[in-house]
Amino acid sequence: MRYLPLTDADRAEMLRVIGVAGIDDLFADVPRAARMTAPLDLPKHAGEIEVAARLQALADRNRPASGAASFLGCGAYRHHVPASVDYLIQRGEFLTSYTPYQPEISQGTLQYLFEFQTQVALLTGMEIANASLYDGASAAAEAVLMARRITRRAGVVLSGALHPHWTGSIATLLRFSDAGLVQAPLSVAGDEDLAAQVTEETACVVVQNPDVFGHVRDLAPLAEACHEKGALLVACVAESVSLGALTPPGAMGADIVAGEGQGIGNGLNFGGPYLGLLATRERFVRQMPGRVSGETVDAEGRRGYVLTLSAREQHIRRERATSNICTNSGLCALAFTIHLALLGEVGFKRLARINHHRAVTLADRLVGIGGIEVLNDTFFNEFTLRLPVPAAPLADDLARDGIFAGVPGDRLWPGADAAADLLIVAATELNSPDQIEALARALEGALS
Repeated sequence: MRYLPLTDADRAEMLRVIGVAGIDDLFADVPRAARMTAPLDLPKHAGEIEVAARLQALADRNRPASGAASFLGCGAYRHHVPASVDYLIQRGEFLTSYTPYQPEISQGTLQYLFEFQTQVALLTGMEIANASLYDGASAAAEAVLMARRITRRAGVVLSGALHPHWTGSIATLLRFSDAGLVQAPLSVAGDEDLAAQVTEETACVVVQNPDVFGHVRDLAPLAEACHEKGALLVACVAESVSLGALTPPGAMGADIVAGEGQGIGNGLNFGGPYLGLLATRERFVRQMPGRVSGETVDAEGRRGYVLTLSAREQHIRRERATSNICTNSGLCALAFTIHLALLGEVGFKRLARINHHRAVTLADRLVGIGGIEVLNDTFFNEFTLRLPVPAAPLADDLARDGIFAGVPGDRLWPGADAAADLLIVAATELNSPDQIEALARALEGALS
């Protein structure tokens, strides 16, 4: 049985009313090369029991990060999420309406969004934050569009150590604009001179800290160079836990901070949903995309919360909207807020110190094994190894033995000779001393 309510006669009448001869006419604007010529090669329909068994068989082919000694990172980090977070995000006091248009029935949602914004502003050292975006990559792209609106300039300079997925998202959103996109060369050593790329036409410079190779940067000199030319500095943070240990981007002069919040309160989840962070200076608030929840009082003087700003295309004229993003990652933002509240300032800083300590322990254990070179002078919980052999085959071999050794460089930059022998390794509070020793011994065996 197919769940299609319309008969052939119904469809024929609908086509007659809109004035087309057949279904194919509805796709006239789609190039023929992009049209399917045959049904998708998918299994036929089956009963619920059979479908569940088939999906379980597919799932069993995967090995989750929790089922191995995992040192994977590069924008997706495995941290401990307390069981209380999953319980509390399901409480009706917070999980109210999907979209908080009516504040009288959405106080739980609006309150946690307000608290989330406060947390993000404090962590990033900025004055104001929005109610979240989809993920770090889309937040970075929105930050670039925001910078172009503020400066009324087109040029964009991207660091050569910015995560390539974030670079790709920015390039995609700018594809049909007049942006003069300048992509700096791959910067493995973290010593690129981005200030030299800034001109009178530059809207912003986009830089990641820690960068994709794990280098920790002092952004203050670059921020000063940008401001001298009237450009803005967009600082990207892929590992939100690093904000518990490093100088916040706002304190180094960043104008807009775009980040990934997955590392706080949210698991890896096979790639999503994730949580985009965006914070800025208060003077730029009118150009900030997304929503802002604000605090107010009701007619009786009681504290309450409302949507203070929602400059998106659903609410105002499309040509005046700052973004066409039509929602925020509400549930992920709630998990972020609850986890951070449970940790508190002292607990969050302690978590960051543990992450750094584990990474330092790992780096000290690996350096010199079979010719391995650690490329970082500074790092938080992630660093880059140069191996004496191609990294991807070695990582595949270790994965089959139950160790996810890290992310090979040529997975991120396919075909780049400079990345072929690089392995980007992350260590968090979940990497025990036994796992660190297991990775070291596996590399000793593979490189001996």
